[in-house]
Amino acid sequence: MRIDIWSDLVCPWCYLGKRRLELALRGHPLAGEIEIYWHSYELDPAAPADDRRSTAEIVAAKYKMPVDEAQASLARLTELAGEVGLEYRFDLTRRASTYDAHRLMHLARDRGLQPDLAEALFRSYFTEGRLLSDHDELLDCAAGVGLDREEAGAVLASGAFGEHVRRDERSAAELGVTGVPFFLFEMRYGLAGAQAPETLRQVIDRVATTGAS
Repeated sequence: MRIDIWSDLVCPWCYLGKRRLELALRGHPLAGEIEIYWHSYELDPAAPADDRRSTAEIVAAKYKMPVDEAQASLARLTELAGEVGLEYRFDLTRRASTYDAHRLMHLARDRGLQPDLAEALFRSYFTEGRLLSDHDELLDCAAGVGLDREEAGAVLASGAFGEHVRRDERSAAELGVTGVPFFLFEMRYGLAGAQAPETLRQVIDRVATTGAS
């Protein structure tokens, strides 16, 4: 079975959805037969290279709410992440463009390391507070999962895989995707949001037995 996932690497629901999918697959009889493909989706294409505001301030401005409400919302997200073993440090996260990180994800796909790089980038942003627009930080993540640092550096120094990012975003628009994570099972059955492991498991079973008909 094939599962395609559109996500952004600074989306807290996407990291949560990733871990919940992994929990859904744990012990599942089809786990070894499932191929996962990650697709680019920029929640904030106009994000600067670095935004010095706190995450709470950014959320408050985006959703027009008081900062203390934004902080409470982030605290709830942190609790949800903790339930599946993730550590969110919104006191460390820094808003930035994810375009270059997405380009590296396509290189990683070609090298068979995309799931590893996805995990490394999510962790570096949400737990370690790394800046995902910083090329040195991106290269550390790439090399850490086994990508050739020089090759990754050449990608970042050029426009390589830029069209791959744009193609993913066009396909998301064609599918009617308006938020992420978005899961597409066998290129036929779509599911939006960071669903519970039980829900994801049920969908996998349904697709496997009925072809999502």
